[in-house]
Amino acid sequence: MDPQLRTLLDRNHGVLCRRDAAEVVPSWAIDVARREGRVRRILPGVYADTLLLGTAAATGTAAAAGAGDPGRFPAAGLGGLDPARARRAALGYADGRGAFSHLTALHLWGLWQPAAGEPVHLTVPATVRLSNHPGLVVHHVRGFSLDAPDTLTRHGVPVTRLDRALVDSWPLLPAGERRGPVIQAVAGRHSTPGRIGAALAGAPKLPGRAQLRELLGKLAAGCHSPLEIWGHDHVFTGAGMPPLRRQVRVSDGRRTCYLDVYAEAQRVAFELDGASAHGAPGQREVDLRRDAWLATLGIQVVRFSHRRLVHDTAEVRREILAVLAARR
Repeated sequence: MDPQLRTLLDRNHGVLCRRDAAEVVPSWAIDVARREGRVRRILPGVYADTLLLGTAAATGTAAAAGAGDPGRFPAAGLGGLDPARARRAALGYADGRGAFSHLTALHLWGLWQPAAGEPVHLTVPATVRLSNHPGLVVHHVRGFSLDAPDTLTRHGVPVTRLDRALVDSWPLLPAGERRGPVIQAVAGRHSTPGRIGAALAGAPKLPGRAQLRELLGKLAAGCHSPLEIWGHDHVFTGAGMPPLRRQVRVSDGRRTCYLDVYAEAQRVAFELDGASAHGAPGQREVDLRRDAWLATLGIQVVRFSHRRLVHDTAEVRREILAVLAARR
């Protein structure tokens, strides 16, 4: 392989655009490397080191190149690349005309881990002529802008804004994992139910739209974890249960905390202890100190474990009503 081409490949983690290579090496250098099975075209104008794609890819490259014009045989697609290199290749193909979106954007926002072979998603304006390829899904959207607020820069690459990525990804996620990224985004204060709801309003035909809207309603009510949603649905609402507030901010000017569920009239805080966080070493001491501080403010804390909330729901409801009756 041409030494300069080898250097370019190494510098770009094994993925290279033909237009960039043409500034350094003759155009025939890539064609020779393809005929030798050293690189393979994975997208129009984008090439990868064949060693990244496996032995079968190398054999296929040499055979296809020998069959005729090496510039004409189909691109291999992104399936053989790891997610980071696949994104690099897609970005080179887009050449500034698109932004990462859907599950790819969700990953870049830190809310999703792509599985092996998961396609890269790009959103482009409707007039942009980019097409789908193996391992790449291109979404053409009318009115989409490559500038803010539609597109932001994250980790040095263009991505769709978080609320839109959450909405776009909703029908693509496995049914049992759809709520997690939305809950994490709101609980981490990276977005709000209102902003996500505004993005949802712009997608009237979104599959599963009603379920997402229902989840946003519970998050708007103050539920910030799957356990709190369970509590909302099965414990803290229903016959006989008075109105309760969720994620209530309490401060004495020096310290601030948020109460999971709060009965303001009775000054009782109900805390939902998740199995993972509250089972960690040292967390019990943290909880006790927090409860003692709340007691100095006249707030009684009642804690329920994940196990009791889920498996002893009726008894938990009776205890809540008894505590509230005693504090009237």
